Amino acid sequence: MEEVLRIENLKQHFVSGRGIFKKGYIVKAVDGVSFSVAQGETLGLVGESGCGKSSLGRTILKLYEPTEGKIFFEGRDITGLSARQMRPLRKDMQIVFQDPLESLNQRHTVGMILEEPFIIHNIGTPAERKVWVKSLLGKVGLSKSALGRYPHEFSGGQRQRIGIARAIALKPKLLICDESVSALDVSVQAQILNLLLRLQKEMDLAIIFISHDLSVVRHISDRVAVMYLGRIVELGAVNAIYESPQADYTKTLLSAIPATHPKYRKRKKHQATSENVA
Repeated sequence: MEEVLRIENLKQHFVSGRGIFKKGYIVKAVDGVSFSVAQGETLGLVGESGCGKSSLGRTILKLYEPTEGKIFFEGRDITGLSARQMRPLRKDMQIVFQDPLESLNQRHTVGMILEEPFIIHNIGTPAERKVWVKSLLGKVGLSKSALGRYPHEFSGGQRQRIGIARAIALKPKLLICDESVSALDVSVQAQILNLLLRLQKEMDLAIIFISHDLSVVRHISDRVAVMYLGRIVELGAVNAIYESPQADYTKTLLSAIPATHPKYRKRKKHQATSENVA
């Protein structure tokens, strides 16, 4: 598979607590992270809240300027590109946020929201855009009646479908999903995950799926990167990570998964027995 993204020793440090009489201190949100993502692959990025997952996602997209390290997109070093130079690449690198109600313009109709990417990048005529917008709604399982309605008129799951439709409008090559199902009910989560998997297959998308929920990450990912205090502590194929974790932190995370499935109950029973013997 062709490599879409590669990051090398990426760092994102913030200065916190600075004031008139305070020097401030460095927060190492991302502290030397390296990995790659191939075309058609989903890399799950998992870790507890505050470990730097979201900061990493935004730094990859250069919504934050990296403190150090390299970002390669389709083999091109984009680390030092200015905002103007990045603009043509934005259509190829998109993000789906956790709360679509905040990320969608509440004063715009769904039709306006989905047409906006085409307008920004000067793609198509008004008539062509209307056709594309209707097609986008169909792709994410919404009817054409949504065009004239506003985001607040929809449920959380429907709003997330609108956010996904906007993200895939320009046929990106990389999609970053930042806790994009964590605010949804479990049944709706499954629907959105299946939608993402279908779109990935249709569009051959590379996806970085950021979540604190290990069960969700297992369902959607090909490989998993476990993040702790700004660093990747373990990276590997999804089955290897979940069946035979090597890092102590990964083992701790996995032990916190509710044992609802017989396989997990059996594993936890075995772990508990081993610990008692030790």
